[in-house]
Amino acid sequence: MKRSLKLISTMCMATLLMSGLAACGSKSDTSATDPKASDSSSTSSTSKDVPTLVWWTIGGQVPNNFDKAVAAMNDYTAEKIGVKVDIKVASWGEWDTKINTIVNTGEPFDILFTNGSKYSQQVSMGALADISDLVQSETPDLYKLIPEKVWDGTKIGGKIYSVPTYKDSSLTQYWVFDHKYVEKYGFDVNNIKTLKDLDKPLHDMKAGEGKSFYPLPMTQGEGLNGFFNGYDDMALGLPPIGVKADDASRKVISVLEQPDVMDNLKTLHQWYKDGIINPDAPTKPEPDKGRPFFSAQGFPGAEVSWQINEGVDKYDMVQNYGPIYTTSTIQGSLNGISANSKYKKEALKYLELVNTDPKLRNMLAFGEEGVDYKKIDGEKVVERTTDTWPLAAYTQGTFFDMATTKGAPEDQWQQVEKLNGQAFASSLLGFSMDTTNLTTEVANTKAVWDKYRYELLTGASDPEKMVPKIVSEMKSAGMDAIMKAAQEQIDTFFSK
Repeated sequence: MKRSLKLISTMCMATLLMSGLAACGSKSDTSATDPKASDSSSTSSTSKDVPTLVWWTIGGQVPNNFDKAVAAMNDYTAEKIGVKVDIKVASWGEWDTKINTIVNTGEPFDILFTNGSKYSQQVSMGALADISDLVQSETPDLYKLIPEKVWDGTKIGGKIYSVPTYKDSSLTQYWVFDHKYVEKYGFDVNNIKTLKDLDKPLHDMKAGEGKSFYPLPMTQGEGLNGFFNGYDDMALGLPPIGVKADDASRKVISVLEQPDVMDNLKTLHQWYKDGIINPDAPTKPEPDKGRPFFSAQGFPGAEVSWQINEGVDKYDMVQNYGPIYTTSTIQGSLNGISANSKYKKEALKYLELVNTDPKLRNMLAFGEEGVDYKKIDGEKVVERTTDTWPLAAYTQGTFFDMATTKGAPEDQWQQVEKLNGQAFASSLLGFSMDTTNLTTEVANTKAVWDKYRYELLTGASDPEKMVPKIVSEMKSAGMDAIMKAAQEQIDTFFSK
């Protein structure tokens, strides 16, 4: 099936990095809002006529002014559309566990940030509402804003269960260096493209900065960001099973056993032994600020927000992979509505306002005006004045009604669109695996992967010993059945 990049040049992405990424540093998994509404559920409201929606999202430590900032948003949205929100924040390190708990126990919510690693499972469990018709009838402006190809990328079984964030639709990966170390050690960052190219710069930094300095600090939840970019995971959220992104034959393979993946895992393990990676990486839930180097998904100008969040004067970033379109990049940032919510229409109207109203968009992305940010050019350009606002802008809505940050290129969002236009398409673009008949196998295989992935992707374990063990246990859990079904579905999908 041929895919036209021109048709999807304005698609939105999904995943991990963003403009205005919130500071991380807390193990807390909840946030406070209006004290009177802090225990709200999908049926609560702060007044008789204005429902308060519970919105679970991901972010950093909640600052002291969080209640005040959310109250200002609620005053605005109550007047605009008669809806308020109780924003609850699961921390970066605890998000996986917390969101699983919410869905598995049926804890009430109205809106839930999710992504490809959770989305399909939540749909198969019946946790998210089918909004295919509702989004068109109740929020036509929202439906029109987001390109059809992007809506298609969220579909499971031909139905829409979430509102995608319409922003950087393609994935582009960057190495990000603290400029002071680039200057001190004379790195030519433009020639550092592969993992092996990083070996000398990271060792030079380690040798020069001392025993307690870790050039590549990691956390358990992320490992090395973008490690599996070269493989399409079929929107399954299970990286050990996939198809090489440029494989025209679309053969489903055991990714961990591929020679390039094994070589990179060996490199990580050596770095861990050499003290390049912090020894507590497999158990560390949150990153410390001021990272000297990291790998990140981003776009032109993203370093401005990273500098603010990390407390670093200047970051140098160099593109090392992409841009690429996959179904997973679209599903990397979604907001679903609870199948049990009594306020489905209101939830959609709130998300419509987030995506079409610059004032609300900026408050969500940047915090309390006058404290966390100030306007430089109306709602078009802002200056961030704190690094404590916890909400991650990439999780909320489109970037194209959000201000750029002072210091970023004025045409930042136009550059993002240009990146989309330059992207190549994964051989599986448009395909999303249906796991309806494989829920047990997928859950059991993911459980095996989750048991070992922290140590593997932070370099703590020897891949030559660990990978055979992981693969063996995943096979016992149902990996072969998943791969067989995936191949059959792919062959059928692309024969149409």
